[in-house]
Amino acid sequence: MVVPVAPPEPARRPPSVRGAARRVVRWGWISAGFISVAIGGIGVVVPGLPTTVFFVMAAWCFGRSSPRFEQWVLNLPKVGPLVRDYRAGLGMPRRAKQVALSSMGTAVALSAYLNRDRVWLATVIVVAGLVGSAVVLWWVPTRGDDPDV
Repeated sequence: MVVPVAPPEPARRPPSVRGAARRVVRWGWISAGFISVAIGGIGVVVPGLPTTVFFVMAAWCFGRSSPRFEQWVLNLPKVGPLVRDYRAGLGMPRRAKQVALSSMGTAVALSAYLNRDRVWLATVIVVAGLVGSAVVLWWVPTRGDDPDV
């Protein structure tokens, strides 16, 4: 006669260790969210540095760690509607996409020109700019003109 044997129980960590690990992960997501907000804030004033994508990342990080901070990002006056629209799959307004692509093109051209003595670096800059532009152009959906943007 064969007697069924129950599989051994997996080793469990004490509750205090699990709670501490969760807190560390939560603070990691919150930190990543605020770093994204900081980079996005810099992108508001630095031409060629994207803004909305960093706020989208911040909302995503806060969504995993702090609903209060997620709502804060979603309620920001200029950026919040763009983040909400992106999350809803509505894409980027045509005018915002045009501004983003022209800013990226200007920044890439200027950077490549300033590094013209180092051909390898100028080439890397141009290739990175082309890849980034292609992503914005073909991967990010475009919606019709929006009078608010």
